[in-house]
Amino acid sequence: MPDFDNGFLYLLVATFAYLAGSIPFGMVIAKAMNLGDLRNIGSGNIGATNVLRTGNKGAAAATLILDAFKGAVAVLVSRAIAGEDVAQIAALAAFIGHCYPVWLGFKGGKGVATFLGVLFALSWITALAACAIWLLTAVITRWSSLSALLAAGLAPVLALLTGYTDGIVLLIVLAALVYWRHGANIKRLREGTEPKIGAKS
Repeated sequence: MPDFDNGFLYLLVATFAYLAGSIPFGMVIAKAMNLGDLRNIGSGNIGATNVLRTGNKGAAAATLILDAFKGAVAVLVSRAIAGEDVAQIAALAAFIGHCYPVWLGFKGGKGVATFLGVLFALSWITALAACAIWLLTAVITRWSSLSALLAAGLAPVLALLTGYTDGIVLLIVLAALVYWRHGANIKRLREGTEPKIGAKS
């Protein structure tokens, strides 16, 4: 590991992870494929679920994969440089970067794909369990938001069950942020007005 102050190293890693997480792949893909400005479509969100509302499944899948990939890369690179503790800092920074990207006036996505991406890099078995919960809930209810809320909310429990105890506090923080970002969705779920997966704008 480089021989310089740990505080500077943490700041450097956090900055790298934030910038990686803040890349708005949904916006980039939508623009490249002439799908329009996501901020004026559906929920106005820049994530895969809103990209799907354009009717282009390929673009939505690409957004999902790339939003997860950027979170995973941020964690893996940071771990290689400075170890597990710094990897967790990178996970949080990448997630915040997606939700509050500097390039879009700090108005970003809700962080679900990036959450799963950093989780895969931290503990792939925990991530697989969380993805299974997301998929099962999505198949049964066709509500992407509810699927995300359950997967994120149960992630700390899944970490405990799969032996990833070092990441439980981080996952509680990330889950809380996911719920915060889904405040409007939670309200619509209670009112029965939340759109189903695949509903177009």
